[in-house]
Amino acid sequence: MSILSADKVVLDAKANDKYEAIRMAGQLLVQAGHVDPEYVDRMVEREDIASTYMGSGLAIPHGTKEGKALIHSTGLSVVRFPEGVDFGGDEPAFVVIGIAGAGGDHMQILTNVAMIFSEEESLEHIMNAATADEIISIFEGGLEG
Repeated sequence: MSILSADKVVLDAKANDKYEAIRMAGQLLVQAGHVDPEYVDRMVEREDIASTYMGSGLAIPHGTKEGKALIHSTGLSVVRFPEGVDFGGDEPAFVVIGIAGAGGDHMQILTNVAMIFSEEESLEHIMNAATADEIISIFEGGLEG
């Protein structure tokens, strides 16, 4: 099972608020078998503890420490919101990346995603990608390498 695959990428999503956006990203992880459904609730709890908005149009929701037991395998979901979602930052989140890190994978995935987004054009490439495969190719070098 790959960390990111086309069934975990949504290109044109709409959400009323950050909690709906987080649940969308989490549900993709559930459907792919990476996590138990309760993990999505842990993702929402994490957001209540501290915002997962990282700036530059990016939010990276993930579960609480207590949610670790609900993870079966490492996975990533990418949900693009062309109209943006308010995560409480200076600007809306346009890309929401759900993370489930098994074992010690969590910090490595967060680091890799942060590295991908440290390049200014990454958000632009993701926002302009026409297919899930294009999104996956943007992430592959930083995640699988």
